[in-house]
Amino acid sequence: MKLVLPDAVSFKKSVDAISVLIDEAQFLINSQGVFLKATDPSQISMIDYFLPKEAFSEFKCDEQMRLGVDLNYLSQVMSRAKNGDSLSLTLDETNSKLFVTFLGKAKRKFEVPLIDVNSSDLPSPKIDFDVELKILANVLQDGLKDAALVSTHIILGVDHEGFFLEASSSKGSMKNEVKSSEKEYLREFHAKKESRSMFPLDYLTDIVKAAPSDSEISLKLKSSAPVQVSYGIGQAGVKYFLAPRIENE
Repeated sequence: MKLVLPDAVSFKKSVDAISVLIDEAQFLINSQGVFLKATDPSQISMIDYFLPKEAFSEFKCDEQMRLGVDLNYLSQVMSRAKNGDSLSLTLDETNSKLFVTFLGKAKRKFEVPLIDVNSSDLPSPKIDFDVELKILANVLQDGLKDAALVSTHIILGVDHEGFFLEASSSKGSMKNEVKSSEKEYLREFHAKKESRSMFPLDYLTDIVKAAPSDSEISLKLKSSAPVQVSYGIGQAGVKYFLAPRIENE
C-alpha cells in the first residue's frame, strides 16, 4: 500500500477532526478511498469520514485494508506537518506499522504502530429530519463560544424566522439568532416545522472545531433527535451525529 497526498496539512486537519471524539479507530482503505466510522467511548456521538481516491496523487492499494491506529499519537505525528509538505503513507513488510513520511524541505519519516481495534460496521442513524440548513462556520463557532459563558449545554433550534442557539443556567442566559433572510451567514435554510433540541456543549464545540472558519457547516435537525453536522476539509468530507439531552420540564 502506498498513498500520497499533495497537502499534508489537510490530512492533519482531518485527523484533528476525528481525534477530538475518539482515541483509537480503524481506517478502511479500498478502491474508492479512505473511510472511517466510529462512535466515541460514551456512544453519544458518531463520526463518518471519507477521503476519496481522487484526492491522492498516488493511490496504490491492491486489496481492501483495515488499519487500526492510536489517534492521539497519529495526531501528534501529523502536527509536524508543515505548509508545502506532501504526505506519503506506506506499510512495512508485515503490515504491522504505518510509515508516515513528510516530503518538503526535508524528508521526515515517522513509524506509527498499528493496533487491533474492535470494530463493526456501524449503520448511520436513519432520521427523517425536519430542518436542513447551511451556516457559515465562524457564525456557529462564535455562537458556541457565547454559550460557553453561560452553560455546559446548548439548544439548537429553528422557528419561522430562522436558526437560533440558546443557553441558560444560574449564571444567566444567552440567545444567538440568525434570520433566514441573512443569506451571507445562513446560506441555505429549509424547514418543514419548528425544531429544538438540547446538546452537550463540549461535544458540539469539538465537532465544529476543525471546520475552516470561512466554510459552510451543514446541520440537520429534528426535535428530540440526534443532530447531523457535516462539513468539508479539503477534499475530505466529515459527518457527525450527536444524541440530544432531554430537557428538564
